[in-house]
Formats: sequence, C-alpha cells, structure tokens
Amino acid sequence: MKKSFITLILFFCFWITAHSQEMIRLYENKAPGSEDCNYEEIEYPNAGSGKKMIRNVVDPTLEVYLPEKSLSTGIAVIVCPGGGNVWLSYQSEGTEVAEWLAKKGVAAFVLKYRLNKTPESEEGFNEFVASFFARMTTQITSESTADEETQTSEQTSLNTPNYAGDDGIKAVEYVREHASEYGIDPNKVGIIGFSAGAALTMNVISNSSPNNQPNFAGPIYGGSLNGHEVPENAPPLFILGAADDPIAAGGIDLYTSWREKGLSAELHMYSQGGHGFGMDQQGLPVDSWIDRFWDWLNVNINKK
Repeated sequence: MKKSFITLILFFCFWITAHSQEMIRLYENKAPGSEDCNYEEIEYPNAGSGKKMIRNVVDPTLEVYLPEKSLSTGIAVIVCPGGGNVWLSYQSEGTEVAEWLAKKGVAAFVLKYRLNKTPESEEGFNEFVASFFARMTTQITSESTADEETQTSEQTSLNTPNYAGDDGIKAVEYVREHASEYGIDPNKVGIIGFSAGAALTMNVISNSSPNNQPNFAGPIYGGSLNGHEVPENAPPLFILGAADDPIAAGGIDLYTSWREKGLSAELHMYSQGGHGFGMDQQGLPVDSWIDRFWDWLNVNINKK
C-alpha cells in the first residue's frame, strides 16, 4: 500500500513537470487590431501524425511550462510554432518543445499568436490547404531560395500590420515583467520559432526596443531580416535547418549577417530533414536537433 502511494506521488510530480501549469491571455480585452474578428478558433489533428494543430487564432495566449525548482536554470524560452501564418503546428513545434525544455530546467512559454483566417468548414478548409500547398510548391520551384515572408504574401491581409510579430513582442514583455513570479532571470529571456514562427522571431528582433529585445533567439528552418538591418543590440542567434529544405537556406544569410557585425551566432545545417520536422522522429541525425539547441543554450546563456 505504501509503495503504491509513493508511486502515485512520483507519477503526479512527473505529470506536473511535463504539462502546462497556466494559460495566459496576452491582452486583457481583444487584441489591438483584431476587435472585429469574431470567428471561432479551431483545433484539429494533423492528418499524418494526429498531433494537435490550431487555426483561426484571434486571442493570443502563452501556455506556461515551468521546471521543478531544483532544476531551474533561470532561463525562459518563448516557443513559437509555425504553419505559414494560417495554422499552428502547436504540439510538434510547441508543447513538445516546451515539455522537453522544462525537463532541462528551462521555463517555456508556448505562444499561440494571431493567424490569417481560414474557411471555418472542414470542406472549405481542405480546399484552402490544397491551394495553399500548390502555391507553396510553385514559389519554391520557381526560386533558388525562399523565405517565409514571401511565401505568405498572397494570403489574406490580417498580418499586413504584423499582428503575429506584435504578439511576439508582447510575449517577451510579459515574460520579462513577470520574471520574479516564474523564477526567471529577466536577462535570460529568449525566443525560438519554427518556419513562420522563425519569421515572427526575426520580426521581434528587428522591431523591438531595448526593453523588449530578447536576450537570445533561435530561428529554426525559416526567418530572414526581410529588408531590415541587423540591430545594434541584436541578441545571439542559434540557427538550424536542413539542406534539403529551400526555406531553411535563408539561415545561412542570417549567420553571415550576424558574424559580419561581430555578433554571436551558431549555424547547424543537416543534410536531410526536410521542412517542419519539429519534434517528430524520422530516423535521421536531425532528430536530435534539440540537444544541439540545449548545448548552445547551456554554454552561451546558462553559464553566463
């Protein structure tokens, strides 16, 4: 009986550390610019993996994953899933990343940012997806390199003022302002983003004031300067992608731009992996990409 009780307690402790503890709305009322967006957010499973996806987001949130106090490094990472600004790979590029980081002592905050509207019916959405990927394929095959901002330029106009980027900046502000509540060092608040989330990450870097600039950033298979200069207060970058993904090619230019300014940057380009792998396993070296991120984080941020 005593052994069973201890087992139950241990299981409960593991469950607490592996699951989110809080959901925070980024704005008290409707997000600025989205006051007239009254459609419903939709969750659905990924057609291949069955993992959680989200679309039609109008109410941005941060989902909090805190480590055990005994493991805490004081580091915070805002995690930005990708999905072409029309959906979020919320589990593979969001919550699974956050769970992994929390077990390493990192406070992780999954950002659910605003997206362009997609058809609300399943039939209409399926037609939209087919058209979306057809456009993506045409653009990728017609250009030697492609970046996420260019690929999404033909979508609806919600992000013309970059509401996703605004949500990213707001997220950095929130985490830093509430650092003491979460046991975080306010000088160790960073952001990592995948694909469109990488574009959001770079938008935050390019448009932040000194007060809301992240202390480090990780654009993963995506992101570019998009015409901006490297900011004088630009943070260290961890850049990662696969060589068989044309969208990730822009990471090489990011690395070069940072190094030309004498700034800290690390680049990992795997030979295989494709686009959008997140935490999915493919039986390839890229499967352990997050270990490389942790190595970089541990040396460059944790030990400072």
